[in-house]
Amino acid sequence: MTGDSSSSSPAAFDLKGMLFSRLGSIMHLLTGSVAVAVVMALSTIVAARALGPEAFGIFALVLTIGRICEKLIRFESWQPLIRFGSQEEIESDPKAMGELFLLGLLLDFGCAFLAAGVMLAGGLLILPLIGLETSQFYLLMIFAPAIALNIRGTPTAAMRMAGQFKLLAYFQLFAATLRLAMGAVAWAANADLPTFMAIWTIAQLIDTAVFGFLGARAIGLLKIANPLRAGVSGLTTRFPGFMSFAWSTNASSALRTLTHEADTLLVSALAGPTSAGIYHLAKRFAKVAQQVATHVQTVLYPDLARMWARKRFGDVRAVKAKVQLVLGAIGVLIIVGVAVVGERGIKWLFGSDYGMVYPLLLTQLAAVTLIMIGAPTRSSLLAMNRPGIVLSIAITATITFFAVASFSIPMAGPIGANFAHIGFSAIMLCGMEIAFRLFYKTNQNAAVAGQ
Repeated sequence: MTGDSSSSSPAAFDLKGMLFSRLGSIMHLLTGSVAVAVVMALSTIVAARALGPEAFGIFALVLTIGRICEKLIRFESWQPLIRFGSQEEIESDPKAMGELFLLGLLLDFGCAFLAAGVMLAGGLLILPLIGLETSQFYLLMIFAPAIALNIRGTPTAAMRMAGQFKLLAYFQLFAATLRLAMGAVAWAANADLPTFMAIWTIAQLIDTAVFGFLGARAIGLLKIANPLRAGVSGLTTRFPGFMSFAWSTNASSALRTLTHEADTLLVSALAGPTSAGIYHLAKRFAKVAQQVATHVQTVLYPDLARMWARKRFGDVRAVKAKVQLVLGAIGVLIIVGVAVVGERGIKWLFGSDYGMVYPLLLTQLAAVTLIMIGAPTRSSLLAMNRPGIVLSIAITATITFFAVASFSIPMAGPIGANFAHIGFSAIMLCGMEIAFRLFYKTNQNAAVAGQ
């Protein structure tokens, strides 16, 4: 017998129906994300216009320090939760699922508090290195509660496993709209930098509270035993391999953080806080496109994990290829749209002081498009239980990023960081594609030989 073992007519019909269903879920997420991104972009514009380039650069750097500490330390616990929760013997046992989610909660809370502590301790050391004063440390203290209480992984896993993609998409509008409204009032009142920092912190805390409530509700809908009533002792031994998987995905995420968050600090260190603020503005708008890749992984990863666990290798490959084609087209359309708006439109939106945002945005979008195309491949490799391969490729790409950035930022200014991003994204995409094809071929041949 030749060909994919999952290519029979019923399977093909099911795959087609699943793809349409998941594309619908992705569109819900994109619709919600576009709405949220527009509101957040307006909030960013309000802050940028109210504070001016210099103060906005300081504002952006404080937010960046917080996010870096959070993402370097935080485990993406939703990935191992879904990976282990998709196993039939665990998924069918409410008690085991409750214990699994308790393990995720403990990781989330421990890492969030640790991240806030590292942000405060490390802030004293890093502020002079990026062109800020140690007297501005109080800004980090204002933002610290938002990091210490930002619990995301376990609620995310519960809502994704419950298929609540529409709810995931739209609930974020509440906090984003609140931030915009408070920011607009502060702008009208000529508020200062600490006030804007407090607004961002309060909005984040409200967002976290709502998200936690929705996650708890999803756990109830999944008929999972209350995680808070599960026993703590011996959790890691009950789920062998959980922590190793979590460590691998955390390390891979940490490397992405070094390139996608620490780049702002690198721009500030090499070109100054004002340049870092302008660079941050371009990143904020490019992040709208990058969220497409994030949402694709949100929707597809649970299905890919189940299909791979059930040896439906052909379906995994088909889903990956079709979604990559759609994402590539979306990326190109976004770049064309920005080019049509042009530099004049960007200056009208942000003000004449932010004219450099336009070329930064175009080059940032080129890198983001490569990330979007690679997102389904990353999800597929994680579903194959190959986080170590993703990590190895990320290490190579990260080294390339810093090598290019260290040379190009002093030569070309902030846009040099985007050149480094393009190199990083290209290596990630090519490396993961090669790895996927090798592992797919090995497993598919083994499945055919066993029939």
